[in-house]
Amino acid sequence: MAQNPRTSETDTTPKATRNSGLSRRSYVRSFAAVATAAATLGAAGTTSAEDDYEESGTTSVDPESTGGTAAEDYEVIEAAGQTITIGDGEAWENKLIDMTTGQDIVITAHGSEWTVRNIGFKGENTSGTGSATFGISDGAGGTSTVENVYLGDGSSDGNGNPNGHGQTAFWVAPDHSGHIDFKNVNIQGFADNAIYASAPGNSGGGTIHIDSCFAANCYVSHYRLATEGSKVTNSSVYVDNEGYAGRGIWAWSPGTVEVEDCQIEMNGHHTAIDAGANGQGTNVVLRNTDYDADGGIAEHAGSSVQLEDDTGTDPEAFVPAGTPTSPEEAAAGSN
Repeated sequence: MAQNPRTSETDTTPKATRNSGLSRRSYVRSFAAVATAAATLGAAGTTSAEDDYEESGTTSVDPESTGGTAAEDYEVIEAAGQTITIGDGEAWENKLIDMTTGQDIVITAHGSEWTVRNIGFKGENTSGTGSATFGISDGAGGTSTVENVYLGDGSSDGNGNPNGHGQTAFWVAPDHSGHIDFKNVNIQGFADNAIYASAPGNSGGGTIHIDSCFAANCYVSHYRLATEGSKVTNSSVYVDNEGYAGRGIWAWSPGTVEVEDCQIEMNGHHTAIDAGANGQGTNVVLRNTDYDADGGIAEHAGSSVQLEDDTGTDPEAFVPAGTPTSPEEAAAGSN
């Protein structure tokens, strides 16, 4: 099937393995309960995002019939090895992707001024393809948006891809030259990076802003950035003794990468802030951010991590307000 490409950026970490402990679904439910309490205090071919998806097993669901609260319907799309392409200026929204088929689905957006909004993935990705669920970039210098997406059911260990990678949630292509906003995105339990956005540092130079997002128990890294002007704000990373254990934030050359108002709770399972890779240094600035001392900070190849404002070592990861905690909630936009 079609797969999103990788660059030659190397990673010397060993093959992904899970920590032992509670099941991911128990973990997801526990974080959903925390968020609720806080609130009350493709081989099958390529399809255009404008098509009706009937050939992919699409049905329309009224959220009210499934406990949702949004007024509009969402589509249910069965993963069947297909690739969906989002064009220039197009909005792809209100979809629930059924991953219980055991097949993969790939969504690509490499135009400009596109939007991905209100998308929920139901079930673990067990396809073993080693692809990226989303392969994206804004190649025309515009601003594109990823908003209100749930990828909290994760992916399995299995990987039949020759490159040896597990599933990646978001892959930003090297020729990204514009800007992409990630807002209210929930990614958990992926066998490769959650948001892999360092490749433009070697090519297109486009920027990334990750805001009010949550990532947990993903391998390699959770937020991976490189370019000047890229930043993570109002977001959390959480790693415990189940799922995968990747870096909290991994900054690549050239930088500077900014991290502000974040909670990076690694519980000693991996580095909280990792700066530099492949013999190339970078710069990171932390502002008003907590990271755990056991995970700590790593500076490679002359990299520098600068601590500013009220930065400390007492993190408490949380699901930011407005970030979906279930696939149905995301698809309906009810959060």
